[in-house]
Amino acid sequence: MAAARKKPPGSASPLWTTFQTLWQEKHLILFKTEYTFLVVSVLWLLEIGINVWVIHKVSYTEIDWKAYMDEVEGVINGTYDYTQLKGDTGPLVYPAGFVYIFTALYYITSSGANIRLGQYIFAMFYLITLLLVFRIYCRTKKVPPYVFFFMCCASYRIHSIFVLRLFNDPVAMMLLFAAVNLFIDGRWSLGCCIYSLAVSVKMNVLLFAPGLLFLLLSEFGLIKTLPKLGICASIQLLLGLPFLLENPVGYMSRAFDLGRQFMFKWTVNWRFLPEWLFLNRYFHFLLLVAHLLSLLLFALRRWKRSGESPLELLKEPSKRKVPSQKNTVNQIVLILFTSNFIGLCFSRSLHYQFYVWYFHTLPYLLWGGGIKKMAHLLRVLILGLVELSWNTYPSTCSSSVALHVCHLIILLSLWLAPPATTVTQRKAPAKDKCQ
Repeated sequence: MAAARKKPPGSASPLWTTFQTLWQEKHLILFKTEYTFLVVSVLWLLEIGINVWVIHKVSYTEIDWKAYMDEVEGVINGTYDYTQLKGDTGPLVYPAGFVYIFTALYYITSSGANIRLGQYIFAMFYLITLLLVFRIYCRTKKVPPYVFFFMCCASYRIHSIFVLRLFNDPVAMMLLFAAVNLFIDGRWSLGCCIYSLAVSVKMNVLLFAPGLLFLLLSEFGLIKTLPKLGICASIQLLLGLPFLLENPVGYMSRAFDLGRQFMFKWTVNWRFLPEWLFLNRYFHFLLLVAHLLSLLLFALRRWKRSGESPLELLKEPSKRKVPSQKNTVNQIVLILFTSNFIGLCFSRSLHYQFYVWYFHTLPYLLWGGGIKKMAHLLRVLILGLVELSWNTYPSTCSSSVALHVCHLIILLSLWLAPPATTVTQRKAPAKDKCQ
């Protein structure tokens, strides 16, 4: 038998070498993106305890949960006409995916009576959402690890939305971040399927649609994009079929009501306006025009490759004048997150639960997509002011103005940053711990 091979003198095990490196760079762990996986792993474990503590120590507040249960109870009892489905807070205004998910929660929580069990389920949703978000940040490696402390520990409002209010917004965003993970993995068809499921829970996910459409056209051209759009439409049709067969007009007008009026007393972003202007349809039209114009400008000037005609996007990549190029992970994330953020900037109204629509994307927009020379302290200050604005209840003129100023700074930073697309060919992504 051959003698066992001895290790060379002075050699160390990989684990010991890793510990030595960590000790030597301990003052840089919170600043070097190479340590993102380590930091977010610790934070995720801490979040388990934080959520349990919040559930047991902070009082649950009833807002929409009972209304959700009343709405799905109507479906359980055999009512498929959307115009006849309602709860304490008004009619059912969410697409069919919401009905199926909250029907499952209805049965699991004993007709919605077991609130504590519902809180634990939403704590699980929160932890899954964090895993999906952290994986995106691990893949992009644009945000220094210390920023994730603000994402996890500093936001009372986000914990409240998940485990103290049980809104449907977190469910939609959990599915959305699952779709984004699939997109950055190159699994576009499955990603479109999950994206459509997210839309079926709440329509706010449509704010990502312009960015997604741009990415699909960029990756595949018009002809091969159509089947992906067909997947999205088929999911909506399949989920809504029982309600469409009963009352198609009623379902479409209620589940996808883009003109729904919001109440001024709940607005977070337009408190400084007089109520008559907040409710004015011409003001709403102006916001819509500004929204569409901003999307068009970003698509043509920030997302599109330099020197490439917009019509080139309609062609198959192999037939374009500019050589075929795949979007990088950072380009995909930046375009999707920017598309959503633009929609929020020009929203007719933002309510407190809407904070979850973009909270987890803000670090990337500030550190990954904005001006590189912006001071870290200014970025942290913007995060703090946004958090303060969303935690001011009821909202005030000052908190609303502060929120708009922060949004404007972020939007300008995104506009003045280098374009999202480059002329470099994407290399195969390196394997890392977040794969």
